[in-house]
Amino acid sequence: MAGLTALIILCAGSAGAAEGDAATHQADHAEDAVDVVLPDVHVHGVPLNKDQQLGPVPTYMPWPKIPSSLDGQELDDWMKARFLVSKEARVTVVVLEPCKHRELTGAGLAALNKWTFDPQLKGDEPVDGEITVRIHFRTK
Repeated sequence: MAGLTALIILCAGSAGAAEGDAATHQADHAEDAVDVVLPDVHVHGVPLNKDQQLGPVPTYMPWPKIPSSLDGQELDDWMKARFLVSKEARVTVVVLEPCKHRELTGAGLAALNKWTFDPQLKGDEPVDGEITVRIHFRTK
């Protein structure tokens, strides 16, 4: 879709999230350390890698798509979700704040349920961890 921007913000644990999960989208931008621009996708968040691990490490991250029922509409909406990743790399997705458009929440959740992770490490030992993400759907 021309002009589609999906924004994914990754925050490990509560270290990158504003207190009480009451952060606004703008507050997340202010805390971003790195911006990586990809075609039609904007990713903000703390860098995660196996050498400097702050949380589980994403290994597969398919981007959400705007549903065809919203084609041609001007959108500026977002959702917030948390991944709970067990030390065995089992993933549970919890929607913390849905989009205003139910269809976008469904599309975001469909994509997030496909994400996979390597577990967070404490030294060399896998431990349970979590990552909070914000997905921004924008077509204007």
